Amino acid sequence: MRGRAARFTMFAASAAMVLGVASSQAQDGSGSFEVSGVTVDVTAKSAEAARTGGWRLAQRKGWSMLSQRLTGKAGGLPDGTLDGLVTGIVVENEQIGPNRYIARLGVLFNRARAAEILGVSGFMTRSPPMLLVPMIRSGGTEAVFERETPWRAAWGRFRTGNTAIDYIRPAGNGTDALLMNAGLTGRPGRGWWRNVLDQYGANDVLIPQVTLYRQWPGGPVIGVFRAGYGPDNREAGSFSLRVANGDGLPALLDTGVQRLDALYQAALRGGLLRPDPLLEFVPPTDQPVAEEVLPGDIPLIEEGPAATLPSEPLSTVTLQFDTPGVGAVSAAEASVRGIPGVQSAATSSLALGGVSLMRVEFAGDPAVLAVALGQRGWTVEGSGATLRIRRSAPAAEAPPPE
Repeated sequence: MRGRAARFTMFAASAAMVLGVASSQAQDGSGSFEVSGVTVDVTAKSAEAARTGGWRLAQRKGWSMLSQRLTGKAGGLPDGTLDGLVTGIVVENEQIGPNRYIARLGVLFNRARAAEILGVSGFMTRSPPMLLVPMIRSGGTEAVFERETPWRAAWGRFRTGNTAIDYIRPAGNGTDALLMNAGLTGRPGRGWWRNVLDQYGANDVLIPQVTLYRQWPGGPVIGVFRAGYGPDNREAGSFSLRVANGDGLPALLDTGVQRLDALYQAALRGGLLRPDPLLEFVPPTDQPVAEEVLPGDIPLIEEGPAATLPSEPLSTVTLQFDTPGVGAVSAAEASVRGIPGVQSAATSSLALGGVSLMRVEFAGDPAVLAVALGQRGWTVEGSGATLRIRRSAPAAEAPPPE
């Protein structure tokens, strides 16, 4: 038991360290179920034992909360099973004493295994990729990626495991500050936005904004939040929050991020949050030039084959597919390009070891593409312009005749 507890402590500490320094570009969208706000209060003979017991208690309470959320009834599992399901612990707030541990934690569960145990689907239909441009106004200045801001840090801490929005969060280095700054948020020109979105593999842009008002030095801080979207920076909703002093600013911004995400998800469900059609680049078509007919010339009418019907309109479909390695990317693209009617197929968002996105131009209805993918050995989930594909498991070989 002592060795097992030690292994658990090392795992939990490693998970907290990894999650604590997660990059703002982390794509944690579909690999885990996340349960946040799990409170624990444990006493033990030592601080380490109390923390180990607190994290183990958080696993049990987190699983019960997840079961209640997905199935409508709370459930429990043995600690050994939970050890195999938990992929990480997120420390939201903790207080460690000589023999007591008080904390508010988040627990991450392996999505595929947890869904199988609970008897629910682990598939989540997500929005098209959305470029995140977080803007903060404070002290009469505006900033996006020009400098490090607490607003950027809050979006970097936000985990997207339970959201339907596919956020693309730039790291904020290199050319990010040149391409995306406070002035860009008021620039509606589609040509420039199209170039920026192509750089990051996004279909549209989200502009979450916060304006901070400090009543007096060391006094209350009021944050006014606005959910902007699209090149025109239209509003999907707004609200305000208040904390007693500057020490509560990180908590205020974290709460603001969660509520803005809820507004964006509501806009997505209501059909408000969809890519701007003017951001889609349509290459010009060659217009036939009518030949001039001189007076007295009688054009000959020749018999020939009947005129062909106009081709099917192009549909843009986003495919979500697993990419354990580089070879899986090229193999998936080659398989999709071999389907009749596919005009182009290219990976728009790469996540090695996770779920990548492929943009497909298909001449026909997306439902026809889904059927064709199934005929090529893919398991297809979802409908419309976003499909989730997986390689079908090979059929078991029949036993040899005796």
